[in-house]
Amino acid sequence: MQTREIVDAAAVQALLAAAVAAPSIHNTQPWRFGLDPESRSIEVRVDRRRRLPMADPDLRALHLSVGAAVLNLRVAAAHLGWDPLVRLLPAVDDPDLLATVQLAGHRADPPPPLLDLYDAVERRHTSRMPFTGRPVPEPVVTEMIGAARAEGAHLEVPDILGTRRLLRLTQAAEMRNALHRDRVAEARGWITAPGTEAPYGIPATALGPLDASGRMPVRDFTGALPARLLPALRFERHAQVALLWTPRDRREDWVRAGQALERVLLTATRHGLRTSMLHQAMEWPDLRAAIAGPRRRCCPQLLIRFGYGPEGGRTPRAGTPHP
Repeated sequence: MQTREIVDAAAVQALLAAAVAAPSIHNTQPWRFGLDPESRSIEVRVDRRRRLPMADPDLRALHLSVGAAVLNLRVAAAHLGWDPLVRLLPAVDDPDLLATVQLAGHRADPPPPLLDLYDAVERRHTSRMPFTGRPVPEPVVTEMIGAARAEGAHLEVPDILGTRRLLRLTQAAEMRNALHRDRVAEARGWITAPGTEAPYGIPATALGPLDASGRMPVRDFTGALPARLLPALRFERHAQVALLWTPRDRREDWVRAGQALERVLLTATRHGLRTSMLHQAMEWPDLRAAIAGPRRRCCPQLLIRFGYGPEGGRTPRAGTPHP
């Protein structure tokens, strides 16, 4: 563990490098950062220029993305020896300011749960490839559930029948998306061609294949293009998925859910798991309600697919911003 007494340029660079490594919907990276020297706080703002009007009209997924960056800031702060104190939506007159992360005091013994996740920040990335289907040990799943709970969210790992129901609803959403011209155009607009050095979006080489059996509803970003980079492959027969949900559905809950999401993903990465996100059903109000089922206080935020498998392609990140 490194230690620093002041928030110097090297510390700021390390903090922001961790923040921008967070996942975001379509790799839009919809965040902006600023440093308040007087309070020694990193200000985290939403960047509305990179919103998705079709897939995310209420900015819920955008808030999740920014929340994931907040969690990475906290992990990096702990690694550098500080005690990160977070305030969500701290200014009523500044709605774009979603969080501040104050570097409160220098600690020689930062909390182990956050500190232990630092090495996973750089290694974590989405894998859209087939997994092996080897069951994840129960203690690892329990730790992932605990990671979500630590951030005020819930992670539910359903049985086989429950998993099939969630995948059917996701497949229904994927089919709707494929038939919606504007949604197809929006998703395709965030795909970058091979050889293109774009800091945002998803390289075509990182998309992964479709499932030849049709069981796994992976997102088809390319639509009905004449050719795909990869042929369809058979995915795992028995998928392992987890539903991330919160009891309420306010903006603050979305940012908390984003922190919970990244804490779950880093925990999974630490145990050698691969992960990918299935967000399609969350983009249709009726299907999102169906995901929740009859429970009154269940607001679904994301479906996480996890397991053992190949690494898959990496997505780029914009240059580390200077606050």
